[in-house]
Amino acid sequence: MKTACVLVAALAIGAPAAAQTGAAQTPANPLTAATKSAYDLIKGNITKSAEKVSEEHYSFKPSPDVRTFGQIVGHVADANYMICSAAGGSAAPSESIEKTKTTKADLQKALADSFSACDAAYAAMTDAKGVEIAKFFGREQPKLAILAFNTSHDFEHYGNLVTYMRIKGIVPPSSEPRAPGTK
Repeated sequence: MKTACVLVAALAIGAPAAAQTGAAQTPANPLTAATKSAYDLIKGNITKSAEKVSEEHYSFKPSPDVRTFGQIVGHVADANYMICSAAGGSAAPSESIEKTKTTKADLQKALADSFSACDAAYAAMTDAKGVEIAKFFGREQPKLAILAFNTSHDFEHYGNLVTYMRIKGIVPPSSEPRAPGTK
């Protein structure tokens, strides 16, 4: 009883203080919101990278046995469709973006469209739906884990893009100076 009174008193004192400081409200779906936050970060960095690199560097690859910059962008787009569709997004195009698109404009559009497909999967996601099981790479996985895997895959290939940009003397988006007062 004493513990309950202390808890109620702490909440009664803390609630007005939180309201006065403008403390953020907990989102209705905190797991989905946190997962989407990481996705939004990498989506922005990859999109900015695709914009920032010139057309001539889309065919660059630092070694003959690796993908070109453009092929990595196409691979990310293909994977976004494939992975997000497993979690409830729209189906992937029938042909491989990585193998059929070569111009900067075509690859940027395909990338944006693939991120839109993932955005749709997130828009329909809730924490309750996130624990629903779906088949992914032959295994049963929670849908939110599938979306988290997509984010991980995007981060992996952003690392490749960063290396290619650095070799060409281009500062990657995540390393650009930030304006004072921004996060």
